[in-house]
Amino acid sequence: MIKELSELGKTLREQQSKNEWVHDALKEEPISMEIVITVDGGFQKFELFEKNLTIAEAIIAKKGKARLLLDKAEEVLCYGGKVSKKKHELFLGKIEKYRNLQELAPVVAFYRQNKADGLEKALKDFETAIPDEKSRKGNIGFRIQSEGIRIHENPNVLKKVIEEYETIQKALLSKTQKNCSVCDRAAYPVEDIPHGMIKRVPDGQSSGCALVSYNENAFESYGLKGNSNSSICTNCAKSYVEGMNWLLSSGNEILVKNKKGKEKKEFRYTNRKNFGSDTAVVFWTRNNEKLDEIDYLEEPNPSDVARLIESVTSGTEHDSRYLEPDRFYSCTLSGSAARIAVRDWIETSLFDFQKSIAKWFQDISISEYDSDLKSTKTHYPSLYDLARSCQRKNSDGSFDKDDKSLPRVAAYLWNAALKKTSLPLWMLVKTIQRARLDKYGVTADRAALIKIILNRNNKGGDFVIKENIQEGDRPVAYVCGQIFAKLESIQYAALGDRNAGIRERYFTYAMTLPSAAFGRLFDLNSKHYTKLKNEKPGLAINMDKELQELVKDVDINKLPATFLLEEKGQFAIGYYHQKQAQFSGANSK
Repeated sequence: MIKELSELGKTLREQQSKNEWVHDALKEEPISMEIVITVDGGFQKFELFEKNLTIAEAIIAKKGKARLLLDKAEEVLCYGGKVSKKKHELFLGKIEKYRNLQELAPVVAFYRQNKADGLEKALKDFETAIPDEKSRKGNIGFRIQSEGIRIHENPNVLKKVIEEYETIQKALLSKTQKNCSVCDRAAYPVEDIPHGMIKRVPDGQSSGCALVSYNENAFESYGLKGNSNSSICTNCAKSYVEGMNWLLSSGNEILVKNKKGKEKKEFRYTNRKNFGSDTAVVFWTRNNEKLDEIDYLEEPNPSDVARLIESVTSGTEHDSRYLEPDRFYSCTLSGSAARIAVRDWIETSLFDFQKSIAKWFQDISISEYDSDLKSTKTHYPSLYDLARSCQRKNSDGSFDKDDKSLPRVAAYLWNAALKKTSLPLWMLVKTIQRARLDKYGVTADRAALIKIILNRNNKGGDFVIKENIQEGDRPVAYVCGQIFAKLESIQYAALGDRNAGIRERYFTYAMTLPSAAFGRLFDLNSKHYTKLKNEKPGLAINMDKELQELVKDVDINKLPATFLLEEKGQFAIGYYHQKQAQFSGANSK
């Protein structure tokens, strides 16, 4: 995984080949303030502006270190008094190291020869010039009055920073000739320093999290300390951190319409999907190409899905195994304090990736009656909607944010979609539980999820659930679900809409203890049938015939005392299929 992340980071660098300042020694850092000085170091003013990025010296794990000419007010001005003194001394020490550079002469004068009119004047004016405390927390750079670039951006300064960095790297490499475990070369040294912080990790620290780190005094039995155990060279370490940071942050703003039809800007990630508040998945290809199939998982379009399935099943993608050497990668991660917890890693060919996505949509397809079109259509739920079908709801119908099942379920679904794996049966428990407690019962999304769970856990020879209602040899549980749906429709025809009909009162009972439940249900049905026959005899006879057609497929007097978990799923699917058939007006079993 780290190797592919490192390769991604290097690819991103190559795409910036026109930028001569792409180097391990340099990094883009935020800046929001400038100290404008004269050539003799005299302070002129503070210039505050909207935060943007600037190229500067790269500092990893800044504790105990200083960055050349770009830092916070504590380091640059000794703002904060005694508590900032040590940081300020480190900052001055870094300037002293580069003081022979002519470009730094005004800054040296600001701190030394012209201190009274330089540093002291600036510190005195700081709070007055920038009254907002929050604005005073940004990075500060130096700029000479009437010049267009900041001093730390001067080409000669940047070249010197690179020169110093390479000198140190060569010295370290001469001491430890050790091959990197990622690139298998000894071109760069392996150091016991943090590899860099990765930002925007869900549920992680705002300052960033580490992908590779070691506790202090851990794993020292071979004389190796800290990150020396990882054997990752400085170049690969910087590359994989850059790659992961790009995956977690890349995206663009698009215009979307809200429920009222008004357009607003919304940021959409291009290589990241969030699963709840504490889990995200990042994905990419070796050639960094966009994949439409990923968008299908989030917003499936039936015509696009049909074309994908057709292209894979008809063999039109057959030769892509030989023509497309590109690979697909995916990493599911969460924050764990200052570290990243990797929950899943997927690597596959693009050909197998397309096959898996096509198989996924075949497995989750479910028929659904469209009341607007007055016909049954194939429904492909989005991955997130499937995950949501397991999530607990509040009394007002909103989803319960304290229910942590959403990211866990979504991560399993993502894995199943890309690797064709089976789904754990605890997800079936959650789905059935929500169907029992939710007022909408067995929805199309829940039926689709039950279908793929049961079919992918089918070890061979068991009943395979189809997209539409099934006839012929069916499990008792499936038929019982159909019978329950028919009994519900008879009650509705006889009594109309009820606050608590047989689904609300008996669905769990019938699914769990069928033998006892259906005896009670048929007693109730005889009363409903009598009432319906008196008021609408023709309808009563037709509905009773349909019920008898279903009942003849099971021995109602020998129903099992209980249904197992998988049978409960079959009951729910039988109920759903029968309801959809009734909606469409089909005289189905």
